[in-house]
Amino acid sequence: MKKNKISKNWLRKQNKDIYVRKSKIEGYRSRAAYKLEEINNKFKIFKNNQSIVDLGAAPGSWSQYISKNIKNIKILAIDLKEIKKIENVFLLKGDFTNQKCQNQIKEHFRNKVDIILSDMAVNTTGNKTIDSIVTGELTIEALHFSEQFLLKNGQFVSKIFMGSTFNEIISLAKKIFKETHVFKPLSSRKDSKESFIICKFLR
Repeated sequence: MKKNKISKNWLRKQNKDIYVRKSKIEGYRSRAAYKLEEINNKFKIFKNNQSIVDLGAAPGSWSQYISKNIKNIKILAIDLKEIKKIENVFLLKGDFTNQKCQNQIKEHFRNKVDIILSDMAVNTTGNKTIDSIVTGELTIEALHFSEQFLLKNGQFVSKIFMGSTFNEIISLAKKIFKETHVFKPLSSRKDSKESFIICKFLR
């Protein structure tokens, strides 16, 4: 009964959500596209002719946003789940921490990349503390991945949750990057603990 009540509340929120409605009209697969749009408007992440890796990309709205709005980009989107085809995006099914997948990414770009994105979060268990910790671990993995795959002047953008791993992630980001910001877009729900970390220029 409790689960059913939660599902109804979630559906009610979705139906009222202006960004959900807007994403359907504009053809995005989720409202997350508008979070990336706000991040880009504020921090000027994207330029033409960049190479980009989108980690945990499913259903693909971040890659969609880039493909629609930035010219001459080379994007690779990777996820454990299948992603439906996106124009101008190379799709890879797998775990970005796996050496075989990393070799495929290296082979695809044949060089380090300009930007690494991560909107990853674990499937929720209902326990916000556990969800926050596990998602935090994913962000830490993504930061280490960025150390290997980013160009010296590269940028890293990732979802981050307030919780026990927050300070650890910020501390690690500052060790790896010269510039670090935390930002909560207006399109992120008010009751959500998510923010985004934006990092620039490897040390």
